[in-house]
Amino acid sequence: MKHKLIIAGLIISGLFNSCQQFEDDYLDTPAQSTLDASLIFSTAGLAKGAIDGIKVPFAETNSYRGRFLPYYGLNTDVEWYNTSQTAGDKADLCVYDTKPGNTEMNTTNNAYSMMFSGIERANICIQGLRQYGNPLPGTEMGQLLGEALTLRAIYYADLIKAWGDVPARFEPITSATLYLPKSSRDVLYKQLIKDLGEATTLVAWPNQTAYTGTVEHVNKAFTKAFRARLALAASGFQQYPDGVRRSTDPELSVANMYALALNESREVIQSGSARLEPTFEGFWRKYNEENTTAGGESLWELPFADGRGRMLFTFAVKHTAASDQFQANGANRGGVAGPLPFVFYDYDQVDTRRDVTCVPYKYGAAVSNIAKQELGSLDTWYFGKYRYEWMKRYVTSTNDDGVNKIYMRYAEVLLIAAETANELEGPGAAAPYLKEIRRRAFPAASQAVKVDAYVNALTSKQAMFDALVKENKYEFTGEMERKQNLIRWNLLKAKLDEAKVKMAALSTRTGEYADVPATLYYKFKADNVSLDIYGLNRGESTNPGIAYTAVAWTWTGTAADAKINSLYKPGVNPDNRQFWPIWQVFIDGSNGQLKNDYGY
Repeated sequence: MKHKLIIAGLIISGLFNSCQQFEDDYLDTPAQSTLDASLIFSTAGLAKGAIDGIKVPFAETNSYRGRFLPYYGLNTDVEWYNTSQTAGDKADLCVYDTKPGNTEMNTTNNAYSMMFSGIERANICIQGLRQYGNPLPGTEMGQLLGEALTLRAIYYADLIKAWGDVPARFEPITSATLYLPKSSRDVLYKQLIKDLGEATTLVAWPNQTAYTGTVEHVNKAFTKAFRARLALAASGFQQYPDGVRRSTDPELSVANMYALALNESREVIQSGSARLEPTFEGFWRKYNEENTTAGGESLWELPFADGRGRMLFTFAVKHTAASDQFQANGANRGGVAGPLPFVFYDYDQVDTRRDVTCVPYKYGAAVSNIAKQELGSLDTWYFGKYRYEWMKRYVTSTNDDGVNKIYMRYAEVLLIAAETANELEGPGAAAPYLKEIRRRAFPAASQAVKVDAYVNALTSKQAMFDALVKENKYEFTGEMERKQNLIRWNLLKAKLDEAKVKMAALSTRTGEYADVPATLYYKFKADNVSLDIYGLNRGESTNPGIAYTAVAWTWTGTAADAKINSLYKPGVNPDNRQFWPIWQVFIDGSNGQLKNDYGY
């Protein structure tokens, strides 16, 4: 059973005086009368409710649910908004041409505001627990403080990721701090890394306590892994007001931050408290089945109740019908974004991640509530990691699906360990971590070549680094983590330009895509719903027989069409548009304290 946020009479004007009315389908218990902070934060049951209250802004209508998660992280060299070529404010959020007045975002209840609402809630809880809760390591109150510190770090990490420099708020708002200017993200990163260091001493390992038996609560494996991720981001390349560069703060040097990240990731690995699921498909089936038991691959998930959240609504394999045998979530759900068309062909043919990640079909019109798979076109693919057909629950809401967002998983810990070990100790130290990732990806018969020989041949730091950049692509396409990594590697524009070249070559079947078939053949499997497709693999050009129907597998435009060019807007340099602007409504309401940089 999925955890639902239980606000036990705590979300009240006296404690969270900026709280809004929350929707009944998200909260199990309505707000009640004012309680004193000294009582709340000295009573474990009440304090738990307050900590759950920090999570409420995740699911507000224009917050993570409907604005941040559907748009942030697109477009990269592996994933894009499927209608990027259609001019408008939705596409602008993805094609590196967002304006401060963007109509999708320029509202007072937008994700930017909701993130700061979550931070304020966390600040109140952190202050209250420190003052009244005696939050020592190994205690219930210590666990709650560690969770509050981590949740605040999540909100701030996402603010920095999307907007760059933002105001630093680490204490509850007072009249003196109502209006603040932006702070350097270097200051923010240092505070967050410090906070997460404290949190790792307070929270329990996965399944060490009943509280950490679900990935909807913070555990030590996640706080350490998340700290490692932030350390890499803090020391990486990024756009500052004076240009794209690494931080000049010596505390955030590559040497310091990589050492921290390597240590934290190794401690997670050595703890045995998390692991790769046995198969890649098995992991994603488990996710869609909403199995939130801790101790597996998922480290922490952004928790949505059944009636909130839009992960499948936005990213699933597309379902055309308003209802069919798999969902009743409304017409044309899923398919808003997908893999770039060449990604399927860049995978090794026997890599088991390929067919899970890249799906060439959608579900068509329903007849007697039964929809069948239908082939689309070469230039439109869907993310197969998100599938209504793998859910155990039948979604009936027409606005939300309630499936959680995986915020971080164990595979990333292994790749962080590999990257930092390569930088500090050399490719030999990185090899075991990369092998573990690839061993799960390839069948046993292929591992001598695809795992051992492949990794053993990476004998230089540069060769290993290049391989890790590729492995990140094969492992995480569709999870919208790629953009921040490309930025910190200083590869954003270079990889986007490479992707444009690849798409042009694929559309004309030239260069490295000359052997991609131009005709697919299909028949229905025994269930009369699922397609048996021949011709997707390179070189499969022989007609398989009369049982199959042939269909042209073509790009719907030309080699230089608007869709390829829309990966980022022509005339825009993505390296100079790494962030969204702060929305105009917040600039106007900042009493002159906020401004946009980067030429916005």
